[in-house]
Amino acid sequence: MALLLGFLLLLGLCEDTMSEEPSSSQYRPGGLEFQLPPTSYQTSDSYDPGPAGLFFHIVRLFVQIVQPNAFPEDILRKTIQKKFDPSKEYDKIIYYEIGIIICAALGLLFVVLMPLVGFFFCLCRCCNKCGGEMHQRQKRSGPFLKKCYTISLLVICVFISIGIIYGFAANQYMRTRVEETRKLSDSNFNDLRTLLNVVPGQIDYILDQFTHPKEKAFDDLDNINSLVGDGIYEHLKPKVLPVLKDIKDLAKDMKANRDTLVQVNTVLTDVKHSSAYLRTSLRDVKTSMEQTLTDPQCSFPAVAPTCNSIRKSLSVLDDSANFDHLPSLDGHITQLDGLLQTDLSSLVQKANESLSNIPEEVQNQTRDFITEFKKTLNSIQSDVKNISTKIPIQKTLSSFVRYINNSEDYILHYLPTMEECDSYRWLVCLVVCCLLTLILTFYLLGLLCGTLGYDQNATPTRRGCVSNTGGLLLMVGAGFSFFFSWMAMTTVVLTFVAGGNMEKLVCEPYRNKKLFQVLDTPYLLNEDWKYYLSGLVLNKPDVNLTFEQVYSDCKENKGLYATLKLDHIYNVSEQLNITKHTGDINSNLENMNIRIEDIELLDKTGMKTLMDLRSSGIDDIDYAAYLNATERSPTRVNLISFANDIQRKANQLPSGRLKTSLKSHADTLINIHQNQVIPLQNSMSTMNKQMKTLHYRTSGLKVRVSTTIFFLNSTQDFLTSQLSKIVVEESKQFGSKIISYFEWYLQWVEMTITQQFAACKPAATAVDSAVNVFLCSYIVDPLNLFWFGMGKATMLLLPAVIFAVKLAKYFRRMYSEDVYEDDPVNNMRHANSRARAEQGTQTI
Repeated sequence: MALLLGFLLLLGLCEDTMSEEPSSSQYRPGGLEFQLPPTSYQTSDSYDPGPAGLFFHIVRLFVQIVQPNAFPEDILRKTIQKKFDPSKEYDKIIYYEIGIIICAALGLLFVVLMPLVGFFFCLCRCCNKCGGEMHQRQKRSGPFLKKCYTISLLVICVFISIGIIYGFAANQYMRTRVEETRKLSDSNFNDLRTLLNVVPGQIDYILDQFTHPKEKAFDDLDNINSLVGDGIYEHLKPKVLPVLKDIKDLAKDMKANRDTLVQVNTVLTDVKHSSAYLRTSLRDVKTSMEQTLTDPQCSFPAVAPTCNSIRKSLSVLDDSANFDHLPSLDGHITQLDGLLQTDLSSLVQKANESLSNIPEEVQNQTRDFITEFKKTLNSIQSDVKNISTKIPIQKTLSSFVRYINNSEDYILHYLPTMEECDSYRWLVCLVVCCLLTLILTFYLLGLLCGTLGYDQNATPTRRGCVSNTGGLLLMVGAGFSFFFSWMAMTTVVLTFVAGGNMEKLVCEPYRNKKLFQVLDTPYLLNEDWKYYLSGLVLNKPDVNLTFEQVYSDCKENKGLYATLKLDHIYNVSEQLNITKHTGDINSNLENMNIRIEDIELLDKTGMKTLMDLRSSGIDDIDYAAYLNATERSPTRVNLISFANDIQRKANQLPSGRLKTSLKSHADTLINIHQNQVIPLQNSMSTMNKQMKTLHYRTSGLKVRVSTTIFFLNSTQDFLTSQLSKIVVEESKQFGSKIISYFEWYLQWVEMTITQQFAACKPAATAVDSAVNVFLCSYIVDPLNLFWFGMGKATMLLLPAVIFAVKLAKYFRRMYSEDVYEDDPVNNMRHANSRARAEQGTQTI
C-alpha cells in the first residue's frame, strides 16, 4: 500500500505543475516518440520440462481417468468459510475421491495380501504342493509351455524395467529440480527487487522526457519565420500571385505593343514614301514609252500591230500600290508612351516584396515573445524535474524491500530443511527402486542362465548346473517379490494419494484458473467485502477486482495502475486531461500578437494606368486595312515579265531608234523592279507580320484588362478583410503545434502510467514459480511419474511370480521323473530315484 500511495502522490505532483486552460489541438507531432526503457528479468515467464513433459502429460491423463470429477469448488468455498463439516458431508469427499480411494484400497489390499500369499505359498511348497515336489511329469506340450513361460516372463520383465526406469528418472529429476529451488528462489527475489529498483528510474525517465517536447518547441520557435510567415505567404500566394502576374504581363505587353507600333509606324512611313516614288517612276516610264510609240515608224504596216499591242499594254503600269489611306499610328504611340510613364512592373515587384517580407516581419515581431516563452518552458522543466525530489519513493519502497528480504530469509531458513527431507525421500525411493531392480535382476539372470544352460536332450534329473542355477534364481526372484513388493506398493500408495490429490486439487485448477475463480467468489474471504482484493487494495469492496484478472494482467506485463484498477482512487485520465495541463503554454501563446500591415497590390496611379490602357483603343485599330494593304502586290503586273514581253516585241521590229528605245524602257522597268518593287515588298511583308503580332496581342485587350482589374479589386478586398484572420489562423496553428508536443508528452505519460509503469510481470512469475514450477513441475509431476512407473512395475510382479515359478520347473534339476516300460535303463533310474524320494523329499 505504501508503493500505491507514493504512486498516487507522483500523479498529484504532476497535476500541480500544469495549468487548466483549454486546448483543441489534435496534431500528432512527427519525430517525437517516447518509449519506456524495457526491463530485463532473470526468471523465465514459462517453464519447459523438456522431454519429461511428455511422460508428465501421460501421467496427468491417467490421473484424469482415475479421478474424472470436476474441481470441488463448493467444498473448497465452504472449507474457506469454515462451513464444511467432514463428519456430516463425508459423502461429498468420498464421491470426489472415489477413484483415488479405490486405487489406494487396491494398493493396500496388495500390501496385505502379497506377504500373506507368499507365506502360504512357502508353506504349501514345504508340504510338497504348489510345485514344491521335485518331480516333473513328461508332457508332449512341455517344450511349448516352456517357450510360452519364457517369452511371457521376458515381456513382463521388459515392462517392469520400463516402470523402474520411470522411477529412477522421476526420483533423480525431483532431486535435481529441488536442488535448483534455491536458484529459482534467488532469481524471483532478484526480479522483484529489480521491479522495485526500476520504479524510481522509471519516474525520473518519464520526467526527463519533458526535454524532448521542449527542444522540439525551441526548434519551432527559432524557425517561426518559416513556420508562421511562410504559412501566411503560402496562404496568400494562390490568391495574390496570379493577379500580380497578370498585371506584370500587361505591363510587358504594353511595352512590347508600343515598340511594335513604333516599328510599324516607321515601316508605314517608308512604305508610303516608296510606293509614291514607285508610282512616279512607273508613270514616267509609261509617258516616255507613249512618246516613243509616236515614232513615224509605228505607222508602217509591218510595225503598227506591234506598236498598238505595246500601247494597249501600258495601262498595267497604272494603279500601283498606294498606302496613303492608311492612318499614322503616332497617336497610339503617344498614348502608350504616356501609359508607360507608370512603371507597372516596379509596382508589382513592390507588392511581391511585401509578400516575401512576411516571414521576416513575423520573425521581428515575435523576437521578444520567443525569449519570454523559452523562459517559461525552462521554468516548467525545472518544476517537472523537481517532482522526483518531492516524492518519498525510497521510503515508500523500503517497506516492500523489507518484506521481500524477510520472505527470502524465511525461505532460505527452511530451504536446507526441505533439501534434507528431500534427500531422505530420494534415499527411500532409491531403495525401493533398487529392491525392484534386484528382483528384476534375479528374473533376468534366471532367464539368461536357464535359457543358455537348457539342454533339450537332458532328462529332468540330469539337467546341467547352469540350467539349475537359472531355475534357482527364478525362485529367489519369486521369493524376493513376496518379501519386498509390499514395501514398494506401500510407497506407491502413499505417493499416489499425495501426488494425485495435489495434481487435482492444486496444479490442475491453477492451470485452468479454477482456483482463482474460487478465491474470487464474492464475500468468500471477508463476509463484508464482495471482492476481497478490491477491498484490500482500494478499500472499495464493490469494485470488480479479482485475483484472476490481476494475475492475467500481470502475466501480460501490464502496469499496476491498470491491473489494480487504481482509477477508482485516482483517475489519471481526468487529472492528465489536456484541457487542464496546457493552460500556461496556451496563455503564453495567446500573447504572440503578429500584425501584418495591409498589402497594397497596386496604387492609384497604377490602377489609373490600367483603366487608361483599357480605353486606349489599341485593340480598335483597323488591322484589316493594314493587313489587306500589305498583303497586295505593289504593282498590277510583274515588271520583269512585262519588261521581257516588251523586249520580245521590240526584237520583232526592224533596227532603228524605235527598237532601241523600247529595249531601253524594258531595262528601266527591270531596274525599277529590282530597286524599288523588291524593297517595297520586303517592307510590306515586315509590316504585315508586325501588324499580325500586334493584332494578336491586342485582341480582347479590353476584356483582359477589365478581368485583371476585377480580380485585382477582389484580391485587394480579400487582403483587406482576410489578412488579419489568416495571420490569426496561422498563429493558432503554430500555437497548436507547440501545444501538441506537450499534449503528446502528457498522453504518453498517461499511457505509460496506466499501462507500463511498474509492470508487475515479476509478481505473476513469482506466483508461477511457487505453484506451477516448484510445487507442480518440480515435485508433483515427478512424484506422480514415480508412483506411475513403480506402481506398474510392482503390479507386474504378480504375473512375474506365476511365470517364474512355472518356468523354474523346466530349468531346475529334478529328483525324480516319469519312467516308461519300454526303457529298462530308465526304469532302473526311476526306481532308484523313487527310493531316495521316499526317504525324504527335498523342496525349496
